[in-house]
Amino acid sequence: MTKEQALPWSALSVLVLGTFMGVLDSSIVNVALPHLMALFSATEDEIQWVMTIYLLVGGMVIPAAGFLGDRFGYKKAYLGSIVAFVLGSALCGLSWSTTSMVTARAIQALGGGMVIPLSMAYLFRIWPREKIGLATGLWGMTMTVAPAIGPTLGGYLVDHVSWHWIFYINLPIGVFTVMWGWLALEETPLQEDLKLDWLGLLLVAGAAFALLLALSKGQDWGWTSPGIVYLVVGGLFATALFILWELSVPNPVLDVRLILNPTFVASMAASNLTSIALFVAIFLIPLFCQNVQGYSAMQTGLIMMPAALVTALFMPIAGKVFDTVGAVWPGLVGMVVVALVTHALVHLTADIPTHYLQILLCVRNAGLALAMMPLMTAGINTIPTARTGQATAIASVTRQVAASFGIALVSYVLTNRMAFHVERLAEQVSLLNPLSYSYYIRFQDVLGGLAPGATPALLMGVIQKQAMVMAMGDAFWVAFWLVLLAFPFIPWLTPRRVKEELRRQEERLEREKGSLQPSSNP
Repeated sequence: MTKEQALPWSALSVLVLGTFMGVLDSSIVNVALPHLMALFSATEDEIQWVMTIYLLVGGMVIPAAGFLGDRFGYKKAYLGSIVAFVLGSALCGLSWSTTSMVTARAIQALGGGMVIPLSMAYLFRIWPREKIGLATGLWGMTMTVAPAIGPTLGGYLVDHVSWHWIFYINLPIGVFTVMWGWLALEETPLQEDLKLDWLGLLLVAGAAFALLLALSKGQDWGWTSPGIVYLVVGGLFATALFILWELSVPNPVLDVRLILNPTFVASMAASNLTSIALFVAIFLIPLFCQNVQGYSAMQTGLIMMPAALVTALFMPIAGKVFDTVGAVWPGLVGMVVVALVTHALVHLTADIPTHYLQILLCVRNAGLALAMMPLMTAGINTIPTARTGQATAIASVTRQVAASFGIALVSYVLTNRMAFHVERLAEQVSLLNPLSYSYYIRFQDVLGGLAPGATPALLMGVIQKQAMVMAMGDAFWVAFWLVLLAFPFIPWLTPRRVKEELRRQEERLEREKGSLQPSSNP
């Protein structure tokens, strides 16, 4: 048997399938919210909690993933998270009110939140480090393909089957994943004497809850409102207490000393900025396609589908390149492509041809695929195997907060710049302007016979549509500068630095183990 044949492909497939299912659910539900709002007679703010609670609970449970994997084994922890996700999905499909739906989504998030860190930590334990790029490339396809497929699949199920099936579809897939995983996955070594750091877990869970809630509700409640200010201050205070507490306990729930690893920190910074670039486009492009160009959610999903397929093609290529030359070159090339295309999207127009938009998105996703997993994998490669569970948990928490921050930032820019552009454009079509008055009269003559008196409302609709396009250009301008922020961190991820840092981290781990050994002296 060759070394290539000995690679655990079956185990990798189980990890990819479970992760894909968890990530898919974060986007497939979006298209059903208007239907659920009407069905449950809920307000828009109430129905948004169906999405918000999943984000909050998922962020809160991520820090516990490393402990559960180390204490009970990563196979049991991963399959247990899938079981919790499937149970929550069944309860979501059986929901009869907004309250029951939100409760079921919280249960679903208990499992869904831990799927990514557990599967990634398990992957680093079973796959040879010298070939890990290929494995993470295949695993990482779920991060971009699933969000693109979600709206299309969700729209089809809501329109042609039933809204229940956006949740019930997880049941057969989840049961199959658990059965296959029980046969294909091998259990990892257990640390049976490991004790849970309850106070540390409560502090980090509270910090994650406060910060994620502030980022998700800041636009609705107002960024300077007392509630948001209290959440941000409380979240930052809990984070500071958490770091101080974790430095004083022998078995921290998250090893915050990993932030003293400069290569790991550079990897997190670069990969989190890449994630922001990914989720900003996932947030803005559907708004553009639906609110500006008038496509349905399902049609929007089909427009974004080619870009998802390009990602699926380039992720394994990026993994092979990483195994050969490291993270720096694919990271630099990929982020240059992302920066150039993001800058091109700054000049978005309302009548941009669909095929041209698809080409831009395909090229952009090719760059994201080249950069994303190599930048993340380089950092995890500096961590000893015994600490990969905590490292992936830290990476997952920071990535979730970073993505929420990116979406909140561009949402703020979009809202405020749209109001600004509406005001400026309205000034230009004032009847006191001779040219504007001439166009107004012509417009009124054309529409007069069809809809008398409708000219002002139609003009305002045109103004708002153009203002949204211009505001999206401003939001992509902000995204462009966020992409540029990633470049200074990429040179830190050379193969030599990664190997040297791994050696230092292994030495630190050995010293810690030695200091915990009981003395032989009486």
